[in-house]
Amino acid sequence: MSTPRRDFFKTSAVAGSVALASPMLAGTAQAAGPGAAVQRTANPEMAKRMTVLNYRRDGATRLGVRTSKGILQVDRAATAFNKSAPKTTDDLIQNGNQGLMALVEIALAQGGPDLFLEESSVQYAPAVTNPEKIICVGLNYAKHARETNNPIPKLPILFNKFNNTLNAHNAPVKVSAVKAEKFDYEAELVIVMGKRAYDVSEADALSYVFGYATGQDFTARDLQMRSSQWMIGKTNDGFAPIGPHILTADLVGDPNKLKIEQLVNGQVRQSSNTEDMVFNCAQIISYTSRIFTLEPGDIIFTGTPEGVISGYPADRQVWLKPGDQLETRIEKLGSLKFYLT
Repeated sequence: MSTPRRDFFKTSAVAGSVALASPMLAGTAQAAGPGAAVQRTANPEMAKRMTVLNYRRDGATRLGVRTSKGILQVDRAATAFNKSAPKTTDDLIQNGNQGLMALVEIALAQGGPDLFLEESSVQYAPAVTNPEKIICVGLNYAKHARETNNPIPKLPILFNKFNNTLNAHNAPVKVSAVKAEKFDYEAELVIVMGKRAYDVSEADALSYVFGYATGQDFTARDLQMRSSQWMIGKTNDGFAPIGPHILTADLVGDPNKLKIEQLVNGQVRQSSNTEDMVFNCAQIISYTSRIFTLEPGDIIFTGTPEGVISGYPADRQVWLKPGDQLETRIEKLGSLKFYLT
């Protein structure tokens, strides 16, 4: 790490004590923004040893758990065994385990096949559907910064998406509805926050994480570069596929050593490792939490590696178009697939 970045982050080792004095951290808080009607708990009990997802059935979004028997339909298992359980991943993350881990054990031991779905039959929903904040980190891989003729950042570059961008595994991104031409991919590791984080230290930052997911910061470059602010090229409907599921943090281990790839029509376009990030996951969380409070369910897109179309020489830039099939792969987290219409 360069000296300026080291000097900047070294103060985070003593950060966090201020958090206990912050009025934002007491009990629950009424969320602002997209989740304004949601009461968020500061420190919900985080689930462990689970791969969770949202799926659609009968017109509603429901919680599923990936198991050795298939995808457990949590609502049907709760009914079968007369237990309470979270309704969606958002409910699980924002309000805690609510007996889910015990329910999964009972269902695996005693449940019939009607409680489980074959993965191939699942209609996925976005792995998170109602975060208060969607935070993105720009130019967070050195080679990506260089290929786009940008300097390597001395501080994390933060921007945002909105909930309208959230999209699902195996779902379309409707580029034909967007008044743009230069569509590009960005494979990204997504952090899913599990506890309220305010002014947390780098050393403690990962303990606030619920889990991790595969994400895609899909982009319209001609809109992105229309001004110095990137937002309008990043916030089009469906431009943030995430999924197919979330792995709890304990199953992932070190998020800063994961292979990451992007394929287009079966061809590898990006291939890197999260250890090449300029600012690692703990640094991103610590830095961001010193600017504003992170809530359970907030998601952070951590940046994309080299290999994007905008990094090619102009005569080799073939932009994405309807009919293209995309797959984003991250080690341990699985493959996120989507297609363009």
